[in-house]
Amino acid sequence: MPVAVVTDSTTYLPPELVPAHRLTVVPLTVVLNGVEGLEGVEVFPADATRALSARRVSVSTSRPSPEQFVQTYGSLLEAGAQGVVSVHLSAGLSGTVEAAELAAAQFGGRVTVVDSRSCGMGLGFPTLAASRAAAQGADLAGVRAAAVEAAGRTSTFFYVDTLELLRRGGRINAAEALLGTALSVKPILHVSDGGIVLKDKVRTASRGAARLVDLAVEAADDTAVDLAVHHLAAPQRAELLLEALTARLGDQLHDTYLTEAGAAVAAHVGPGLACVVIHRRPATPTT
Repeated sequence: MPVAVVTDSTTYLPPELVPAHRLTVVPLTVVLNGVEGLEGVEVFPADATRALSARRVSVSTSRPSPEQFVQTYGSLLEAGAQGVVSVHLSAGLSGTVEAAELAAAQFGGRVTVVDSRSCGMGLGFPTLAASRAAAQGADLAGVRAAAVEAAGRTSTFFYVDTLELLRRGGRINAAEALLGTALSVKPILHVSDGGIVLKDKVRTASRGAARLVDLAVEAADDTAVDLAVHHLAAPQRAELLLEALTARLGDQLHDTYLTEAGAAVAAHVGPGLACVVIHRRPATPTT
Protein backbone atom coordinates (compact mmCIF):
# COMPACT_ATOMS: atom_id res chain seq x y z
CA MET A 1 0.00 0.00 0.00
CA PRO A 2 1.44 3.43 -0.94
CA VAL A 3 1.92 6.36 1.39
CA ALA A 4 -1.47 7.49 2.72
CA VAL A 5 -2.53 11.13 2.52
CA VAL A 6 -4.63 12.73 5.25
CA THR A 7 -6.15 16.20 5.20
CA ASP A 8 -8.90 18.08 7.04
CA SER A 9 -12.40 19.24 6.19
CA THR A 10 -11.34 22.77 5.19
CA THR A 11 -9.95 21.61 1.82
CA TYR A 12 -13.40 22.12 0.26
CA LEU A 13 -12.56 19.74 -2.54
CA PRO A 14 -15.38 18.54 -4.78
CA PRO A 15 -16.68 15.51 -2.82
CA GLU A 16 -15.96 13.00 -5.60
CA LEU A 17 -12.23 13.77 -5.46
CA VAL A 18 -11.86 12.42 -1.93
CA PRO A 19 -12.37 8.72 -2.79
CA ALA A 20 -10.83 9.17 -6.24
CA HIS A 21 -7.55 10.29 -4.65
CA ARG A 22 -7.80 7.91 -1.67
CA LEU A 23 -7.78 10.78 0.78
CA THR A 24 -8.68 10.51 4.46
CA VAL A 25 -10.41 13.62 5.80
CA VAL A 26 -10.39 14.53 9.49
CA PRO A 27 -13.20 17.01 10.22
CA LEU A 28 -13.01 20.15 12.31
CA THR A 29 -15.77 20.81 14.84
CA VAL A 30 -18.22 23.67 14.41
CA VAL A 31 -20.20 24.92 17.43
CA LEU A 32 -23.53 26.63 16.69
CA ASN A 33 -25.16 28.16 19.78
CA GLY A 34 -23.47 25.59 21.99
CA VAL A 35 -24.28 22.57 19.83
CA GLU A 36 -21.22 20.80 18.39
CA GLY A 37 -21.06 19.06 15.05
CA LEU A 38 -18.41 17.72 12.69
CA GLU A 39 -17.89 19.85 9.58
CA GLY A 40 -19.19 18.16 6.46
CA VAL A 41 -20.63 15.29 8.47
CA GLU A 42 -23.08 16.85 10.92
CA VAL A 43 -22.80 20.58 10.17
CA PHE A 44 -23.02 22.08 6.69
CA PRO A 45 -22.63 25.58 5.19
CA ALA A 46 -26.37 26.30 5.29
CA ASP A 47 -26.44 25.55 9.02
CA ALA A 48 -23.76 28.13 9.71
CA THR A 49 -25.19 30.81 7.43
CA ARG A 50 -28.64 30.32 8.94
CA ALA A 51 -27.21 30.66 12.45
CA LEU A 52 -25.26 33.77 11.50
CA SER A 53 -28.43 35.46 10.22
CA ALA A 54 -30.00 35.30 13.68
CA ARG A 55 -29.88 38.34 15.94
CA ARG A 56 -28.14 36.56 18.78
CA VAL A 57 -25.74 33.87 17.75
CA SER A 58 -22.68 32.09 19.00
CA VAL A 59 -20.65 30.39 16.27
CA SER A 60 -17.16 29.00 16.78
CA THR A 61 -14.85 26.26 15.57
CA SER A 62 -12.38 23.90 17.19
CA ARG A 63 -9.55 21.79 15.84
CA PRO A 64 -9.64 17.99 15.72
CA SER A 65 -8.13 16.50 18.85
CA PRO A 66 -4.71 14.80 18.80
CA GLU A 67 -6.55 11.60 19.70
CA GLN A 68 -8.58 11.81 16.48
CA PHE A 69 -5.36 12.02 14.50
CA VAL A 70 -3.77 9.16 16.45
CA GLN A 71 -6.73 6.95 15.61
CA THR A 72 -6.65 7.98 11.94
CA TYR A 73 -2.90 7.46 11.52
CA GLY A 74 -2.94 4.18 13.41
CA SER A 75 -5.75 2.78 11.27
CA LEU A 76 -3.97 3.66 8.03
CA LEU A 77 -0.66 2.18 9.14
CA GLU A 78 -2.34 -0.97 10.42
CA ALA A 79 -4.03 -1.30 7.01
CA GLY A 80 -0.60 -1.42 5.38
CA ALA A 81 0.27 2.18 4.47
CA GLN A 82 4.03 2.72 4.08
CA GLY A 83 3.66 6.01 5.94
CA VAL A 84 1.30 8.96 6.28
CA VAL A 85 1.59 12.53 4.99
CA SER A 86 -0.92 14.75 6.77
CA VAL A 87 -1.62 18.10 5.05
CA HIS A 88 -3.61 20.78 6.86
CA LEU A 89 -4.85 24.34 6.96
CA SER A 90 -2.52 27.08 8.08
CA ALA A 91 -1.21 26.98 11.62
CA GLY A 92 -1.80 30.74 11.59
CA LEU A 93 -5.54 30.13 11.29
CA SER A 94 -6.11 27.00 13.37
CA GLY A 95 -4.51 24.66 15.88
CA THR A 96 -5.10 21.70 13.55
CA VAL A 97 -1.43 21.44 12.51
CA GLU A 98 -0.36 21.41 16.16
CA ALA A 99 -2.82 18.62 16.98
CA ALA A 100 -1.61 16.60 13.98
CA GLU A 101 2.03 17.07 14.99
CA LEU A 102 1.33 15.93 18.56
CA ALA A 103 -0.25 12.77 17.15
CA ALA A 104 2.49 12.22 14.54
CA ALA A 105 5.15 12.22 17.26
CA GLN A 106 3.76 8.92 18.52
CA PHE A 107 4.57 7.03 15.30
CA GLY A 108 8.36 7.12 15.18
CA GLY A 109 8.81 9.03 11.94
CA ARG A 110 6.19 7.12 9.98
CA VAL A 111 3.89 10.16 9.91
CA THR A 112 4.85 13.66 8.73
CA VAL A 113 2.73 16.81 8.87
CA VAL A 114 2.63 19.62 6.27
CA ASP A 115 1.34 23.12 7.02
CA SER A 116 -0.24 24.29 3.75
CA ARG A 117 -0.17 27.88 5.08
CA SER A 118 -3.60 28.34 3.52
CA CYS A 119 -7.16 27.02 3.54
CA GLY A 120 -9.79 25.84 1.06
CA MET A 121 -8.20 24.81 -2.22
CA GLY A 122 -5.07 26.59 -1.03
CA LEU A 123 -4.92 23.43 1.08
CA GLY A 124 -6.64 21.27 -1.52
CA PHE A 125 -4.05 21.71 -4.27
CA PRO A 126 -1.13 20.60 -2.04
CA THR A 127 -3.25 17.68 -0.86
CA LEU A 128 -3.95 16.59 -4.44
CA ALA A 129 -0.25 16.94 -5.31
CA ALA A 130 0.65 14.68 -2.38
CA SER A 131 -1.95 12.13 -3.47
CA ARG A 132 -0.63 12.04 -7.03
CA ALA A 133 2.94 11.60 -5.80
CA ALA A 134 1.83 8.74 -3.56
CA ALA A 135 -0.04 7.07 -6.43
CA GLN A 136 3.15 7.25 -8.50
CA GLY A 137 5.06 5.38 -5.80
CA ALA A 138 6.92 8.23 -4.08
CA ASP A 139 8.23 7.55 -0.60
CA LEU A 140 7.30 9.52 2.51
CA ALA A 141 9.82 12.29 1.82
CA GLY A 142 8.76 12.52 -1.83
CA VAL A 143 5.07 12.79 -1.01
CA ARG A 144 5.79 15.45 1.60
CA ALA A 145 7.95 17.40 -0.87
CA ALA A 146 5.16 17.34 -3.46
CA ALA A 147 2.75 18.90 -0.97
CA VAL A 148 5.22 21.56 0.18
CA GLU A 149 6.14 22.53 -3.39
CA ALA A 150 2.48 22.77 -4.44
CA ALA A 151 1.71 24.97 -1.43
CA GLY A 152 4.46 27.34 -2.55
CA ARG A 153 2.86 27.64 -5.99
CA THR A 154 -0.60 28.48 -4.69
CA SER A 155 -2.15 31.94 -4.13
CA THR A 156 -5.45 32.66 -2.38
CA PHE A 157 -7.50 35.86 -2.61
CA PHE A 158 -10.99 36.47 -1.27
CA TYR A 159 -13.71 39.02 -0.81
CA VAL A 160 -16.00 39.29 2.23
CA ASP A 161 -18.93 41.59 2.92
CA THR A 162 -17.55 42.46 6.36
CA LEU A 163 -14.37 41.89 8.39
CA GLU A 164 -16.23 41.79 11.69
CA LEU A 165 -16.39 38.00 12.01
CA LEU A 166 -12.71 37.63 11.15
CA ARG A 167 -11.90 40.26 13.77
CA ARG A 168 -14.00 38.54 16.43
CA GLY A 169 -12.28 35.24 15.74
CA GLY A 170 -8.80 36.78 15.95
CA ARG A 171 -7.97 36.01 12.31
CA ILE A 172 -7.43 39.68 11.44
CA ASN A 173 -6.48 42.60 13.67
CA ALA A 174 -8.70 45.47 14.77
CA ALA A 175 -6.88 48.09 12.68
CA GLU A 176 -7.44 46.12 9.49
CA ALA A 177 -11.07 45.57 10.45
CA LEU A 178 -11.50 49.32 10.89
CA LEU A 179 -10.01 49.96 7.44
CA GLY A 180 -12.40 47.43 5.96
CA THR A 181 -15.51 49.00 7.47
CA ALA A 182 -14.65 52.67 7.00
CA LEU A 183 -16.94 54.42 4.52
CA SER A 184 -18.53 51.09 3.55
CA VAL A 185 -15.30 49.90 1.95
CA LYS A 186 -15.36 46.30 0.78
CA PRO A 187 -12.18 44.37 1.69
CA ILE A 188 -10.12 42.17 -0.60
CA LEU A 189 -7.99 39.78 1.44
CA HIS A 190 -4.95 37.65 0.70
CA VAL A 191 -3.53 34.63 2.51
CA SER A 192 0.14 35.53 3.04
CA ASP A 193 2.72 33.69 5.16
CA GLY A 194 -0.07 31.60 6.63
CA GLY A 195 -2.14 34.57 7.82
CA ILE A 196 -4.86 36.83 6.44
CA VAL A 197 -3.88 40.33 5.34
CA LEU A 198 -5.78 43.17 3.74
CA LYS A 199 -4.79 43.31 0.07
CA ASP A 200 -7.03 46.03 -1.33
CA LYS A 201 -10.25 47.96 -0.78
CA VAL A 202 -13.13 48.55 -3.18
CA ARG A 203 -16.51 50.27 -2.92
CA THR A 204 -18.89 47.64 -4.27
CA ALA A 205 -19.26 43.89 -4.56
CA SER A 206 -18.99 44.07 -8.36
CA ARG A 207 -15.69 45.92 -8.12
CA GLY A 208 -14.57 43.37 -5.57
CA ALA A 209 -15.20 40.57 -8.05
CA ALA A 210 -13.34 42.43 -10.78
CA ARG A 211 -10.38 43.01 -8.47
CA LEU A 212 -10.30 39.32 -7.55
CA VAL A 213 -10.04 38.48 -11.24
CA ASP A 214 -7.18 40.94 -11.74
CA LEU A 215 -5.26 39.63 -8.72
CA ALA A 216 -5.70 36.02 -9.82
CA VAL A 217 -4.46 36.80 -13.34
CA GLU A 218 -1.45 38.62 -11.88
CA ALA A 219 -0.69 35.62 -9.65
CA ALA A 220 -0.96 33.26 -12.61
CA ASP A 221 1.69 35.26 -14.49
CA ASP A 222 2.38 33.45 -17.77
CA THR A 223 2.32 29.92 -16.37
CA ALA A 224 -0.13 27.07 -16.77
CA VAL A 225 -2.54 27.11 -13.83
CA ASP A 226 -5.33 25.30 -12.07
CA LEU A 227 -8.15 27.37 -10.62
CA ALA A 228 -10.59 27.01 -7.75
CA VAL A 229 -13.47 29.31 -6.88
CA HIS A 230 -15.25 29.09 -3.53
CA HIS A 231 -18.35 30.88 -2.34
CA LEU A 232 -20.61 30.99 0.68
CA ALA A 233 -24.31 31.38 -0.08
CA ALA A 234 -23.31 33.23 -3.25
CA PRO A 235 -23.35 30.72 -6.13
CA GLN A 236 -24.10 33.26 -8.85
CA ARG A 237 -21.17 35.43 -7.76
CA ALA A 238 -18.92 32.37 -7.94
CA GLU A 239 -20.16 31.33 -11.38
CA LEU A 240 -19.56 34.81 -12.76
CA LEU A 241 -16.06 34.80 -11.28
CA LEU A 242 -15.31 31.45 -12.88
CA GLU A 243 -16.59 32.67 -16.26
CA ALA A 244 -14.50 35.85 -16.08
CA LEU A 245 -11.34 33.99 -15.07
CA THR A 246 -11.84 31.34 -17.73
CA ALA A 247 -12.03 34.09 -20.35
CA ARG A 248 -9.01 35.99 -19.01
CA LEU A 249 -6.73 32.99 -18.49
CA GLY A 250 -7.53 31.27 -21.77
CA ASP A 251 -5.09 28.52 -22.74
CA GLN A 252 -3.18 28.91 -19.45
CA LEU A 253 -6.09 27.32 -17.61
CA HIS A 254 -6.20 23.58 -16.97
CA ASP A 255 -8.28 22.11 -14.12
CA THR A 256 -11.09 24.16 -12.59
CA TYR A 257 -13.13 23.64 -9.43
CA LEU A 258 -16.15 25.44 -8.02
CA THR A 259 -17.36 24.55 -4.53
CA GLU A 260 -19.10 26.12 -1.57
CA ALA A 261 -16.92 26.76 1.46
CA GLY A 262 -17.83 24.80 4.58
CA ALA A 263 -19.24 25.68 7.97
CA ALA A 264 -15.83 26.22 9.60
CA VAL A 265 -15.01 29.05 7.22
CA ALA A 266 -18.60 30.31 7.34
CA ALA A 267 -18.22 30.81 11.08
CA HIS A 268 -15.38 33.28 10.47
CA VAL A 269 -16.35 35.13 7.27
CA GLY A 270 -20.15 34.98 6.96
CA PRO A 271 -22.33 34.79 3.83
CA GLY A 272 -21.14 36.52 0.68
CA LEU A 273 -17.65 35.08 0.56
CA ALA A 274 -16.06 34.86 -2.88
CA CYS A 275 -12.64 33.23 -3.03
CA VAL A 276 -10.20 32.54 -5.88
CA VAL A 277 -7.28 30.13 -5.58
CA ILE A 278 -4.60 29.96 -8.28
CA HIS A 279 -2.25 26.99 -8.44
CA ARG A 280 0.70 27.47 -10.77
CA ARG A 281 1.63 24.15 -12.32
CA PRO A 282 5.29 23.11 -12.28
CA ALA A 283 7.15 23.53 -15.54
CA THR A 284 7.14 20.41 -17.71
CA PRO A 285 10.67 19.03 -17.95
CA THR A 286 12.19 19.28 -21.43
CA THR A 287 14.02 16.37 -22.98
